[in-house]
Amino acid sequence: MIYVGTAGFKYADWKGVFYPTGTKDEDLLAYYATQFPVVELDFTYYRMPTARTMAGLERKSPDGFRFCVKANRLMTHERPAEPALQASFREFASALAPLAETGKLSCVLAQFPWSFKPAPATLAYVLSWPERLPGIRLVVEYRNAAWLTRTTFEAMRRHQLGYCCVDEPPLRGLVPPLTLATSELAYVRYHGRNAAKWWNHESAGERYDYLYSREELAEWIPRVRQLEEAAPETMLIFNNCHAGQAARNGRMLMSMLDAELFPIVVPPSGP
Repeated sequence: MIYVGTAGFKYADWKGVFYPTGTKDEDLLAYYATQFPVVELDFTYYRMPTARTMAGLERKSPDGFRFCVKANRLMTHERPAEPALQASFREFASALAPLAETGKLSCVLAQFPWSFKPAPATLAYVLSWPERLPGIRLVVEYRNAAWLTRTTFEAMRRHQLGYCCVDEPPLRGLVPPLTLATSELAYVRYHGRNAAKWWNHESAGERYDYLYSREELAEWIPRVRQLEEAAPETMLIFNNCHAGQAARNGRMLMSMLDAELFPIVVPPSGP
């Protein structure tokens, strides 16, 4: 099964571009769910989520909808000493309960920074996540290409940790578009190819200001087919969120793939 969605859904500059003009904030997710079958929640990286917030999102989403949840920065970037680190995992897992209990939690995405480099200690930390978040499917995104080794992938397979494939600028040290599934869940994040702004930007959002062409997305069709063969589920998430570009590209890719692959019928109308 293939799910296509975007990283986040609540953006002011999507109104009038993706969302009908005048759509209220409280109605955004309900509309989004008529267009896409999955969303990747990224606000959970910036602030620790609560069960109340997650329960509210669950109520606004239809049956069959899926949430991928980005791990909080305490767990991936800041990593305080124990026992504070483990406490952050417990708090995070508790907040996800409303999604897990209804079957709408697809996975947790652990995105590590470029400065997180392979070493015995860092690999051991990655491999500790299944014990820290038991019963939750996990996907790991590396930003540093040094992680792409046989040792890494074999260890991830043994621990059922999903590898996050990426599409991003072909810059030295960044991860190339490797097509690989290391668990029952295949995952792709499309960050855009804005090489000029990847390292040189005033705000992080500039990095993801990019609109894929149809020709660029066509490069991913055989890769998606490969992932479809390798795993029961595949998540395709667009993170080029400036001005609704992620939604435009998500719709474009869905139109390029076979309709029967999708769990929700997407209306052809809209911007």
